[in-house]
Amino acid sequence: MTRAAAVLGIQQPPLSQQIMALERQLGLTLFHRRPRGMSLTDAGRLFLPEATRLIQDMVALEQRMARVAKGQTGVLSIGFTSSTAAHAFVPRLLRECRRSHPAIALELKEDNAAGIIEAVASNRLHCGLVRVPVNQPEKLKFETLLSEPVVVALASDHPLAQSKGGSAKNQLSLLDLREESFILVRRSNAPGLYGNLLALCRKLGFEPRIAVEVEKMLTNLNLVAAGVGVSVVPASMQGVQAHSVCYRALAQGNRLDAPITLVYRRDDCVGPTKEFVRLARKIAAEMKSE
Repeated sequence: MTRAAAVLGIQQPPLSQQIMALERQLGLTLFHRRPRGMSLTDAGRLFLPEATRLIQDMVALEQRMARVAKGQTGVLSIGFTSSTAAHAFVPRLLRECRRSHPAIALELKEDNAAGIIEAVASNRLHCGLVRVPVNQPEKLKFETLLSEPVVVALASDHPLAQSKGGSAKNQLSLLDLREESFILVRRSNAPGLYGNLLALCRKLGFEPRIAVEVEKMLTNLNLVAAGVGVSVVPASMQGVQAHSVCYRALAQGNRLDAPITLVYRRDDCVGPTKEFVRLARKIAAEMKSE
């Protein structure tokens, strides 16, 4: 008993008291106590391998949780909008996360900005990637990682798509679109980017005519391709419907931008979430310098 206490780094009496307390809890005698030593009872011999297994499991659990705390393993649920997924940043970030942390299981969900922000706030997602935040609950942290210009999207047979008219350098001004019908992502779900667009149109002296509001930007561009109207989208969306949609630079592009915003809970930036935030910042910095 004295040698065992020395290995554990405690005094012998407290160890004896803990063993007796365990025996009382189990209702069994684990040791034969003799004047010169101790030996296991039959019950003690049965208890020993199970106790050893429990200790080993506890050590393994502590090691596993330490890896989770360091962001090396665990589950990470991420939400993203269709327009952020179209940017080269998102697949690059996800590839790097899988490469550098293969033990982190990624759960991915596409939604609109409002849905993602609400899901992060209610603990159904760990973090999300959106454009302009639709609202900013106090419990959430919003970081702008990158920003890109917006472009005008028109059906490929639209007169403004064929013409070199409009602003200098083949740009279009919003004033060139004042007689057009706009297709916009539903403002209740994404008022940020499109709210800014509507405000700028009004500042230029006209109220844009809205043909239809949709929930996702891919639907938006499908309707542009069908000739339903025109739209303004982030530049990284230019590969969508490339044969049916023409993309033109916007003269007021410096007054409208499309950021990529990372959102996560202020009090939960630990483990895999903390590591994902670190990777997102790192890759965004690399892309800015390229």
